[in-house]
Amino acid sequence: MAIDNKTEIKAVAKYIRMSPFKVRRVLDQIRGRSYREALIILEFMPYKACEEIIKVLRSAVANAEHNNGMNPAKLVVSTAFADGGPALKRFRPRAQGRAYKIRKPTCHITVAVAEMN
Repeated sequence: MAIDNKTEIKAVAKYIRMSPFKVRRVLDQIRGRSYREALIILEFMPYKACEEIIKVLRSAVANAEHNNGMNPAKLVVSTAFADGGPALKRFRPRAQGRAYKIRKPTCHITVAVAEMN
């Protein structure tokens, strides 16, 4: 299976309120698979991150189809990664007047598709 990397079309979702570690666990499963196969895998995985990844994957395929005239049946997930975004910082009250810091992580999800030769 040869992938043509010079025509890689990508889509990015930024500031997703989810830990990048949890998103990477799902992205590792779809990297290198065909578009249809990746969609089927994402539909039946029990993780919340799948919903956001499906949106990004469909956006990348729509970009490839609309902007470059590629056939969705021939597309493969060439790269998929999640980078950490800014963390929302909150405080939780604790005993004896103390406050514990709570970090609510965000992430940026990038999915790129390429046409399979």
